[in-house]
Amino acid sequence: MLKKTLITGFTAVSALALVACGAEAETEDAMTDDTMVAEEAAAPGTIPEVASGDETFSTLVAAVTAANLGETLSGEGPFTVFAPTNDAFGKLPEGTVETLTTTDTDTLTSILTYHVVEGAVDAATLTAAIEEAGEAGYTITTVGGGTLTATLVDGAVVLTDATGGTATVTATNVEASNGLIHVIDTVLMPG
Repeated sequence: MLKKTLITGFTAVSALALVACGAEAETEDAMTDDTMVAEEAAAPGTIPEVASGDETFSTLVAAVTAANLGETLSGEGPFTVFAPTNDAFGKLPEGTVETLTTTDTDTLTSILTYHVVEGAVDAATLTAAIEEAGEAGYTITTVGGGTLTATLVDGAVVLTDATGGTATVTATNVEASNGLIHVIDTVLMPG
């Protein structure tokens, strides 16, 4: 009788262990699936997708759409975008944004591509390049063919455009799947 009880107990324990192993494997599979879904959901989108997800850039997103640059900025890249906020566009003379997005899209395209640089240039790399360049500043060539001069002013990166206007970088290293976004407080002009 004792032998039968031990065998029955052993069988029950073995069965529970096998069920537990199977449940553990299912749990691990489910966790792997959930982790993969979470990682895919957490992975940043392209530069236009990231900008579209932030109301601060609604004017920029509308401008990119009007200039038909969404597909280009969704490309493989990598790109670094100095992204003006809605407040930055608000500093332009009244009616400028409307004119650019409706009747002067060639100028709009030139302005927007002036804010884009090839490669993913993070804040640390940019700051190091500015420090190495010295007081004259670091020259950045944009995908539009123009240049910006980057300097450090009171610890902040300041970009000077072709017209002598300046924009301060207010946030850095916003990640996208195809590059980085640095937020700026003024729209830069190519000349």
